[in-house]
Amino acid sequence: MELRPILSTLSRHKTAAGLIVLQIALSCAIICNALFLIGERVDRLNLVSGVAENEVVRVQLTGIGEDADAEALTRSDLALLRGLPGVKAASVTNQVPFVNSSWNTSVNMVKDQQQPTLSATTYMGDEQFLAALGPKLVAGRNFTSDEYIEWSALDAPGSKVSIPSVIITQSMADKLFPGQNAVGKSFYSWGEDAIRVVGVVDHLVRPSEQGGAVAHEYSMIFPIHVPFSMGGNYLLRTDPARRGEVLKAAVAALEKNSPNRIILQDNTKTMEELRAQYYRQDRVMVWMLVAVIVALLVVTALGIVGLASFWVQQRTKQIGVRRALGATRGQILRYFQTENFLLATIGIVLGMLLAYAINQLLMGKYELPRLPLYYLPVGAVLLWLLGQIAVYGPARKAASVPPAVATRSA
Repeated sequence: MELRPILSTLSRHKTAAGLIVLQIALSCAIICNALFLIGERVDRLNLVSGVAENEVVRVQLTGIGEDADAEALTRSDLALLRGLPGVKAASVTNQVPFVNSSWNTSVNMVKDQQQPTLSATTYMGDEQFLAALGPKLVAGRNFTSDEYIEWSALDAPGSKVSIPSVIITQSMADKLFPGQNAVGKSFYSWGEDAIRVVGVVDHLVRPSEQGGAVAHEYSMIFPIHVPFSMGGNYLLRTDPARRGEVLKAAVAALEKNSPNRIILQDNTKTMEELRAQYYRQDRVMVWMLVAVIVALLVVTALGIVGLASFWVQQRTKQIGVRRALGATRGQILRYFQTENFLLATIGIVLGMLLAYAINQLLMGKYELPRLPLYYLPVGAVLLWLLGQIAVYGPARKAASVPPAVATRSA
């Protein structure tokens, strides 16, 4: 089909054509960035945590005043929790994933390093910490019994106690010791002495977003017995079907063991519930962006349908003449589809440039990453298909007008 008649017609309707091009350009720019933002949020929602989320429950409590012997009460708590029916492992720790608050510390490769190599979050746990939370060792070993130290000894004024060993994540190992086996290597973090890596777990997320996506799994585990007063986080692992039962029994056992404590009910949940609450805003954002995309597509489609219908009415004589001269219904249909394709292409090209500009603005204002180029053709194809679908009805109506009727209507 020759493009000259189409271009000639469009040149006589510059305003209408310009409006539809502008609408498509704006839709393309917004849709490309919205798809990108949706992809970012979905990636966050699907991040691997390293935690046995469908088996772990967390009970958080806080004391009333100061407990004279928090360490002894913690040992008593753990003995009760580990004896509950259905409990596979129980531990107490200073922090848990999906709470947006974390213990963070710098990590250095040499003792007096001025700028830290990275900042990592610090989990402290006992002999059942790995079994209770679920991270999987992929290199090295778990801590031995003689490596565990008491928090009170480490935190005492003038303490000479040092942390003998550490387990780190694979992400952290790759950053500290690229291309090497991290087991047996050392670094500096807490105290004056080097800390030796004895094990590497595949995944373990930070409790918060500090450091962004790159530092999402910069996590390490210290062999420290902490009292319940340091965060009040008890972790219990059980079968997925028994989580409710175990959670209820654990709360009852802890309340009975010491009445001078308060169970924080809002934070006492399964790990899946903690994750769902943590990512709630991301899910809301995904659905809001989906709604924006759908609304834009509907408005753009209605604009294309309205313009095409108007042009069909305006060109009734032209259509009739072409039909009388032998033009087939298919040719009339293709004429309008080609016309729409040209308008959509111009709008999409402008939209791609605008999408890039919007992304640059978002990068500067909200520290978002650069828009990957593959989102541009995705948005283009989506709008091309939308244009062809939207114009099909009016174009089919134009193609179905008999030549004689079209000529008499002039």
